[in-house]
Amino acid sequence: MFKSKTLKAALLSVSMVIALSACASEPEGGDATNLVIGTLSDAEAMDPHNSTDLPSSNVQTNIFETLLSQTEDMELEPLLATEWEATADDVWEFKLREGVTFHDGSEFNAEVVKANIDRILDEDVASPRALLYNMVEEVVVVDDYTVEFHTEYPFAPLPSHLAHNGGGMISLEAIEADYAAMEDGEQPGSYINENPIGTGFFKFEEWQTGNRVELVRNDDYWGELAKVESVTFKVVPEDLTRIAELETGEAHIIFPVNPSDKALVENTEGVDVYEAESLSLSYVGFNLQKEPFDDPLVRQALSMAINKEDIITGVLEGTGTPAVGPIGEQVFGFSDEVESLPYDPERAQELLAEAGYEDGFETTLWTNDNREREDIAELVQSQLAVIGVDVKIEVLEWGAYLENTAEGKHDMFILGWVTATGDADYGMHALFHTDHLGEAGNRTFIENEELDKLLDQAREERDEATREALYKEAMEIVVDESPMIYLYHQTYLVGVRDEVKGFWKHPNGLYQIQDVAIEN
Repeated sequence: MFKSKTLKAALLSVSMVIALSACASEPEGGDATNLVIGTLSDAEAMDPHNSTDLPSSNVQTNIFETLLSQTEDMELEPLLATEWEATADDVWEFKLREGVTFHDGSEFNAEVVKANIDRILDEDVASPRALLYNMVEEVVVVDDYTVEFHTEYPFAPLPSHLAHNGGGMISLEAIEADYAAMEDGEQPGSYINENPIGTGFFKFEEWQTGNRVELVRNDDYWGELAKVESVTFKVVPEDLTRIAELETGEAHIIFPVNPSDKALVENTEGVDVYEAESLSLSYVGFNLQKEPFDDPLVRQALSMAINKEDIITGVLEGTGTPAVGPIGEQVFGFSDEVESLPYDPERAQELLAEAGYEDGFETTLWTNDNREREDIAELVQSQLAVIGVDVKIEVLEWGAYLENTAEGKHDMFILGWVTATGDADYGMHALFHTDHLGEAGNRTFIENEELDKLLDQAREERDEATREALYKEAMEIVVDESPMIYLYHQTYLVGVRDEVKGFWKHPNGLYQIQDVAIEN
């Protein structure tokens, strides 16, 4: 069964944490010039081309900028590129912003854009972000501030992909230094992880692995300067400790706020909960390379044994939307005509019997050290026990979790995916195409030729109505094949102190802190 706490018990627990914290250090509130963000997990890398996790992206997006950006409504806006257009079926032209310099003083121009995309696509670098641009055959420098992307086939979502933080522009000098380090036997990204040099409104200062990342304001930024002088991303793994630090002022913003702690934060003086819809999917994935998960009947049975409403009500306190498939209604390509597998434990038992597992089986379910996911794991464990499936839960450290699921060492696992571009191509090609097995996204290791063909056709088609029809077919396949249990689309819950002004969180999950001010 899942765990829950009464508000009274939670208040008592957090009061004890605050008292102990006060005895240890006697905090007197935060520094109005330094924004402190308390986070559950540390970044995995500073290199935007060599990481896919959200904690890393939330740091990187302040250091590195992309050619385009997206509004809260997923509308494209200029950033390092000021104009863009399709000049042929397979050619996109971008006009670049002039007068932009990197943190090392070097110039941003078309050669830099070409070097960055070439690096992402370099097989020796093996960037997990290559899936964003693997349709690009060549980046052509037209002049200092004009660049063309020549694609293998017409690719309508390219501008959206160039707004993804995985296409963050790195200094050419840093890229060259990283290649030199590779020649000396270092891993790709080794230099950039220690010297992340972008054009963003903050500059890298220090990374104490497992503890904190420090950024300082870029006073030479080409646009409007950030309002705070520095930002600290502080790793605080314990939920109640994060809340305690928010109340005392040691942290100005904390994420995540566990849904079971939402009322606690809302009832704490001087702080509140910021809520935002997301482009994310939370799911339980199966390893299709292992028995019995290579059998679609087993996968369908387990999917039908899970009551998503119980998870949303019992674990999320109502802060989520049941998922039909991998993408939600905010994403282009979603179809409300596709129906999810129903909650039907009796039919689930029948399917298990048809697959030869009438007595059930034993398996393991992995999660990382995240209280919300651990609670979900316990509820999944309880519901699968009803149909005779004995689930052992294993909790892994975040870095090990990502590495081991990428290598296919798991049975079942709980994870999420953010369709950050707002287009189904990114949400479905990455999660289900055989080109992206493992680290790049397809951690269920599904291999389906018909699905691959539909996803390829959809990304190459320029007509929107035709694309939508193709994604509808693809959604029907992934619901029927059930490589994962599509649980819910998350509502982001962020704890924010009252004196913090101008903060918002993008549907793609990234903190927006350029305009944040601390008004004491």
